[in-house]
Amino acid sequence: MVAMRDAADWVGRKEERWGCLTPELAGMMSAAVSHPVSLPRDTRRGSLLPRLWHWAAFPEFVPLSQLGTDGHPKLGDFLPPLAFKRRMWAAGRLSFTGSLRIGERLRRKSEILSVTPKSGGTGDMVFVTVAHQIEGENGSFVEEEQDIVYLHIPDRFTPPKRLPELDTPDFDETVEINEARLFRFSAATYNAHRIHYDLPYAQEVEKYPALVTHGPMQAILLMETAKRHTGVPPKRFSFRGVHPMFHTHDLRLQGRLSPGGKSMELGTATPEGYLGMTARAEWD
Repeated sequence: MVAMRDAADWVGRKEERWGCLTPELAGMMSAAVSHPVSLPRDTRRGSLLPRLWHWAAFPEFVPLSQLGTDGHPKLGDFLPPLAFKRRMWAAGRLSFTGSLRIGERLRRKSEILSVTPKSGGTGDMVFVTVAHQIEGENGSFVEEEQDIVYLHIPDRFTPPKRLPELDTPDFDETVEINEARLFRFSAATYNAHRIHYDLPYAQEVEKYPALVTHGPMQAILLMETAKRHTGVPPKRFSFRGVHPMFHTHDLRLQGRLSPGGKSMELGTATPEGYLGMTARAEWD
C-alpha cells in the first residue's frame, strides 16, 4: 500500500495495451445484455462494434495468485495501491469518432490524470481518474475518462440518499435482472469481482444486501436504449452511479429526449422509483 502523500506520484503513469472484441466475445456480450425489446445485433467479424462494448476487448489475464480477495487484480501495477478495501467504477465520459468493428485489432493508451481524496456521507474516499484512447485499425477511436472510487468497507450497509426517477420520461422499459444475467456479464467482461456472483461474499464481507448489478452493464443498456429510440448512436455519452442496484429487483430503463432532439437524459431505476445510474447521451 502507498500513503496518500505518495499517491500523487501515480499521476501521469501510462499504460498501452492491445485488444480485440472477437465474434465469440461479441456473442457473449449480446447474450448478457439482450432483453425482449433490445436491438438485433450482428456479431460477425467486420460488423459494427456496439458502443461501449470495447469494455470487453481488453481482459486482464492475470493468474489467480495475483487476484485480491475481492476478485479484482491486485493493485500496484497501473492503478495506485491505496489502503482501501473496496474499489468501484463510479462514472465515465466518452466521445466517439467513427465506428469500431468486431474482430479488428484495438490499441488502448491509458494515463492516470488525477488522484483526489474526498470525504462524504460514506466516509473517506479517493477518486482516481483515468483517460483512455481506444484506436481501431482504420482511424476510428474512442476517447474516454473513467472515475474509479476507492472506499472503506463499512460495518453494515447504509444506502446513499435516493434520487427520484426521471420526471415524465419518454419511455420506461423493464429489463429482467437475475443471477444468470450477472454471471454472463461477468464472464463476457472477464470480471471476477465477487460482489457480482458470490452472494455470501457480497453479504458477509462487503455488507451488501444482495449481489450487485454491474455499473458498466447498466451503462450499456442505457446506451443501447438511446440508440434504439433515436435510430442514431450518440456522439458523446456520460454516466454516474448514484445508488447500488441488486439482483433482487429488475431494472427500469428511462429516457427523456430534449426538445431539440440533440440530447437525452437517461437513468436506470428500481421498481420503487429511485435511480441507480444517471446518464446523458448527446448527438451534437
